[in-house]
Amino acid sequence: MGSAGERPDLDALRELEDVLRHLSEELAAWRRRALTAESRVSDHSRAIGPEAPHRQRDLEEANRLLEQRLVTARQRVTELLGRLDFLEQQAPLIADQGGEAAK
Repeated sequence: MGSAGERPDLDALRELEDVLRHLSEELAAWRRRALTAESRVSDHSRAIGPEAPHRQRDLEEANRLLEQRLVTARQRVTELLGRLDFLEQQAPLIADQGGEAAK
């Protein structure tokens, strides 16, 4: 801060100036980051083109259809597992019947 003979209000003013300088530097850094981010978004928007909303809608519809197919496939697998369990339970009985018929 200041020397022992300086007024306290001048010390406070210098401290305030330091804080303001620091805040200005931080603001400038954040402004640069924001401009960089905006530039990237702009580049990305140009890269995907004006059809992006339509493409998104198409992808969401395709995703919905795939989810429906996945639900159907899961149901089918569950049914097949049930049939497999039944056949595994019946296998010893069928084997016993086959052995008795051969006697």
